[in-house]
Amino acid sequence: MKGVVIVALMLAIAFIGGCSTVLANPPLIPPVQYEQFCDNQKVSGSGIIDVSTSIIDKKIALEYYNTMAGDGDLELDSEHTYSQDPEKLRRNVSSVNDSNESAFNMFETTKMTYKGETPLVGGKSLTSKAFYGGIGANVQEMFSVNEMEKDETAYFASTTPYQPQGNVSPKDLIKKLKEAGRDTDKVGDLMTAKNGVYDPAHLVGMETKNTFNGTWGTDATWHKIFYKDIKAHEMFTGTFETDKTIKFHENPVPEKINAICGGIDC
Repeated sequence: MKGVVIVALMLAIAFIGGCSTVLANPPLIPPVQYEQFCDNQKVSGSGIIDVSTSIIDKKIALEYYNTMAGDGDLELDSEHTYSQDPEKLRRNVSSVNDSNESAFNMFETTKMTYKGETPLVGGKSLTSKAFYGGIGANVQEMFSVNEMEKDETAYFASTTPYQPQGNVSPKDLIKKLKEAGRDTDKVGDLMTAKNGVYDPAHLVGMETKNTFNGTWGTDATWHKIFYKDIKAHEMFTGTFETDKTIKFHENPVPEKINAICGGIDC
């Protein structure tokens, strides 16, 4: 019975709190003791293939999975790089910041050719987890192919600059972003680190160019409870060439949300 009463009280408090304005999706603050991971490889040969990589970090709302398995001729040149300090991971991506150098929390590239009687089966998933402060966006790729040539990049960002300009702390930076509001130039300056690299924050995306014989497709979703639901699905079976970009980006400025009961004495 006590448990029921406690739950009821918590729900009541949550309801009352819901009548006030709240902040939605400010960029996450990178940990002081930041962590990094790097995995680069070049592989060429013929035989059984079993490759998988996963990166999960609740502190920056990142969830990433990549796996493939097959039996055939393979050439693979890939990179997986992850850093809680985005300034340590700087890359140029054509669909981000007008192709200029930007800071990321996770970056992956794959250049691959495959041919075999046994299909190469695999998939990739990149998610900004809303439960941990992300934007709730997800990009997925799935394939089962007997032949494929692929050049692909996946990228993820969610944090403020590790060292903002003007000796501003990351916590104070969020307040300044709120004050900047619709001034996009000011927001851009605030999200540029002391070393001059731009941090896009709250960004999930993938660029891919490939030719294949088999089945290949993508799913992209962005869901925010009661506010947003975006879905894009594509699946192709046969012999195709594709050139595709998927990107979800949210302006890192915290926003006030007026509750339905705004102005009512709750």
